[in-house]
Amino acid sequence: MFKGSNVALVTPFKNDKLDVETYIKLIHFHIENGTNGLVPAGTTGESPTLSHDEHEMVIDLCVKESKGKLPVFAGTGSNSTEEAISLTTHAEKIGADGALIVTPYYNKPTQEGLYQHYKAINDKCGIPIIIYNIPGRSVIDMSVETMARLFELKNIIGVKDATGDLSRVDKTLEKLGKEFIQLTGNDDNALEFNKKGGVGAISVTANIAPKLCSDFQRFANSDNDNDIKDAEKLNEILQPVHHAMFIESNPSPVKYAAKLMSLCDDAVRLPLVKVTDPTKEIVKKTLKVARLI
Repeated sequence: MFKGSNVALVTPFKNDKLDVETYIKLIHFHIENGTNGLVPAGTTGESPTLSHDEHEMVIDLCVKESKGKLPVFAGTGSNSTEEAISLTTHAEKIGADGALIVTPYYNKPTQEGLYQHYKAINDKCGIPIIIYNIPGRSVIDMSVETMARLFELKNIIGVKDATGDLSRVDKTLEKLGKEFIQLTGNDDNALEFNKKGGVGAISVTANIAPKLCSDFQRFANSDNDNDIKDAEKLNEILQPVHHAMFIESNPSPVKYAAKLMSLCDDAVRLPLVKVTDPTKEIVKKTLKVARLI
């Protein structure tokens, strides 16, 4: 099962080119610090501004460098069904454990259009697929009923829920059962999300606090009361960090935080820009309080 703390990996750049050496170091940083799974080429990995070759390369590197030590769920979504099929079949071919596929943005398909989009991808591949439902960026919201239809297909196994609506966890659990994997895409609601039946997160904060996030998830997924208390303590430490990562558009704040920790440069690709000085001060202060720097 894909659960626990799964990092939505940033893509480091140098002179506006993919910084391969630093990317490999980041992958090993997560292997060594307890991250439970790797998610390359997602929104946090700036997939909209990666070339097709770069997109495939970051997935290739992730699979190669993890060497089976961590599961890799590659970001292979697109608002073009054919492109999503191409990226997903490539990820399968080179050994990714699964695919994270975002709902098609900008096109605004109907629920039937969403179903047919994912069915077309499902029918062309043989690896597990996690639906990425993020209305804030995609404009559309996949309904629980549509997910239930998709769960009947061979490869659809779960959802990354970035709606921010905790009631969706209950509705999804009631309709699809415990076998359907529910991961939050919102770091700040991870504790309550797990209490309601979720099993983990695809996390932005895990880029800079992998051990804290993995320890938190391990405790939060426990049935032991003492572990839950430990999860609550870690949640208090992490909440200011979570919020600081979204003061400006993701991944600019987390890349600045990574720079402060000497993990990678804070370069992002237009139309994203580096964070402003006031945001820098907040991020810096937050990391110091959390003892990350």
